[in-house]
Amino acid sequence: MEEVCIKGKSSLRQKDVMLEGPYPVYGASGIVGYLPSYQNGAPYVAVVKDGAGVGRACRCKGESSVLGTMQALIPSNDVDCSFLFHLVRSLRLGSGFSGSTIPHIYFKDYGKRIVHLPDLNGQRTIAAILDGVESIVAIRERYLAKLDDLRKSRFIEMFGDPCNSQCSTMSCCSIKQFCEVRIGPFGSALHKSDYVLGGHALVNPSHIVNGKIKVDKKLTVNEEKYASMKAYHLKEGDVVLGRRGEIGRCAVVDQEGLLCGTGSMILRPDANLCLGEYLQRVVSFPTFAEALERDAVGVTMKNLNAKIVEKAVVVLPSMSLQREFISFVHQVDKLEFRCAGTPGEGDNAVR
Repeated sequence: MEEVCIKGKSSLRQKDVMLEGPYPVYGASGIVGYLPSYQNGAPYVAVVKDGAGVGRACRCKGESSVLGTMQALIPSNDVDCSFLFHLVRSLRLGSGFSGSTIPHIYFKDYGKRIVHLPDLNGQRTIAAILDGVESIVAIRERYLAKLDDLRKSRFIEMFGDPCNSQCSTMSCCSIKQFCEVRIGPFGSALHKSDYVLGGHALVNPSHIVNGKIKVDKKLTVNEEKYASMKAYHLKEGDVVLGRRGEIGRCAVVDQEGLLCGTGSMILRPDANLCLGEYLQRVVSFPTFAEALERDAVGVTMKNLNAKIVEKAVVVLPSMSLQREFISFVHQVDKLEFRCAGTPGEGDNAVR
């Protein structure tokens, strides 16, 4: 790598930059300020060298500078800057950091890594292909964002703020009136020796991503252990809610055989009164999550208990309205699947 690029200057502090000026300064989040002069005249690549985003790379325009938390990488002669950007990203530098508290990466270490360097034409061809892929990914992400906005706007159109009973003409009741609430097992119920590969997966808050359950196949228990923890079996249609960390993180259980983890809790709605997919939307609604955050206990890390969730009062529409909303969501889900086709088809569908 040290033959592909050279180490640029990296000594600026945030307090050194200005709000306005002719030349931009890059930080981990992009342009963070300006200076009357610049460190690097030609385009280059910058890498976050310490902190939470360690290893993340970005392309920087010429006549610009970087903060001290970034490492400027200047392309060597006959090295295309866009190719260097994709090359640096492919190295996944953030996975090899050092430091017990704040992660760090150093050019003196990754500069010694051996990489494949095609000729300049080959570099430009590769960079153009990868730029095209990134463009497609960006388009898909915009589709998904629009579709998610569509679901949210329809929910608000039908039910308003489900946590503001004064603004709703629909019936309101506490969670405990239509839902069984149960916290997950104590940590002492599970030991490292209980975990196996390919068994019944646990669902902890870290396994709830964007309203979906993403299990870790390495964090599972065998059939015997699963059977002994019947009280914590997750059933299809349950809502599993993280009770630590990010309050309001929840997902609908869409398969049998999962086990509620120690950091989660089970919300099991009465099938005659509430659908899990509706309940998940309510629990993840911003005002509901804020109310839980206020009532959560703990100093270093907020925790929820069953009583806090049970007493929350929410809008509970008729089953027919809940089904109407869920039917709409399923139609949008199909549209989302269709957006995996050609960009033009998906773009027209979203419009």
